[in-house]
Amino acid sequence: MPPLPPATTVLQVIPDLNSGGAERTTIDVARAIVEDGAQALVVSQGGQLVPELESFGAEHIVLPVKSKNPVTLWKNTKRLASLISERGVDLIHARSRAPAWSALRAARRTNIPFVTTYHGTYNQSNALKAYYNSVMARGDAVIANSEFIAKLIGKRHPFAKSRITVIPRGSDLKSLDPDNVSALRQQALKDSWGIPNGHPIIMNMARLTAWKGQAVLIEAMALLKDDGLREPIAILAGDAQGRDGYVAELKKQIADHGLHDRVRLVGHCADVPAAMALSNLAVVASVEPEAFGRAAVEAQAASVPVIVSNLGAVPETVLAPPDVPGSERTGWRVTASDPQALSDAIRSALLMDDKSKKDLTSRALLHVQQNFTVETMCARTLAVYEGLLTRPSKAD
Repeated sequence: MPPLPPATTVLQVIPDLNSGGAERTTIDVARAIVEDGAQALVVSQGGQLVPELESFGAEHIVLPVKSKNPVTLWKNTKRLASLISERGVDLIHARSRAPAWSALRAARRTNIPFVTTYHGTYNQSNALKAYYNSVMARGDAVIANSEFIAKLIGKRHPFAKSRITVIPRGSDLKSLDPDNVSALRQQALKDSWGIPNGHPIIMNMARLTAWKGQAVLIEAMALLKDDGLREPIAILAGDAQGRDGYVAELKKQIADHGLHDRVRLVGHCADVPAAMALSNLAVVASVEPEAFGRAAVEAQAASVPVIVSNLGAVPETVLAPPDVPGSERTGWRVTASDPQALSDAIRSALLMDDKSKKDLTSRALLHVQQNFTVETMCARTLAVYEGLLTRPSKAD
């Protein structure tokens, strides 16, 4: 990849810097910009990842870009345009719809390239929603994080087809390698969650929101208990982000099934590699399509068997029949919202013999190494920047 032009300044805009795939990608790309010798700026309303961003030399600027208020969006356009002029920003990259509208207008006022990443499937139930979503397809370059999302953009926003580049999210394979996670880190996390020894751990790494399917996993755990498989403990590791009502529903569901010692709500997990190193199995139980599926990739990178709902981009991230022979599977794909199918897959995964498990996780790791590394993601993203910065471009 050619380096960015000398003295380049890239500004990424995202609502906040808390947990999530878009947020993690923002951090990873900012690091790559700095390592390339350029300046990385990130505008957000703040969050738990800001210290990490600043630790490697990127700069964080607080603006109210999470707001969808039209007056605030208009004011943010002026704020971003001023920032672009004052800091000599060469390119702006938006990662969410509300700030993208402000970023688009600011980019046009200051005549700099505008890049978007279409991070989600985005609800599109009416014409107003369609217009609101369309900002994510108005970049001089439009990055889709999976082939599934690229097809969705092309269907919804045909005008953007020629500007779409597919760049899957990348994972840090070195940090996720279980050999690089000390026993001390694993035990500290296990102790903080109150997990007794001798129990298989099923990891569900997802923010607590209904579409991530935690309720389906709880029902599957109840079925396993009724069938006599009582040893596994399911860890629901994710930030509720203020969804107290949903958390209360999950707690009631756990209590109603008598699963208080078999399903744990542990909140946000800052040490994902340690969590994966502790796990015997990972489950992605989403009931709506995943735009990419970072949790499934991280599990495979950590050599943890994974079960996923067969929706969205899953066929790209987890290989399984009928798309490949059983001998080439890298995990299990099950029907979404089907606790019985999920419980059957959990049982199959936990009862694998050592050789079968080793063969599966080796194939899965190779799949990730070939397709989903953070280095590849960042190199391809910076190549998009370089292409825009060294030749004229237009957007609709």
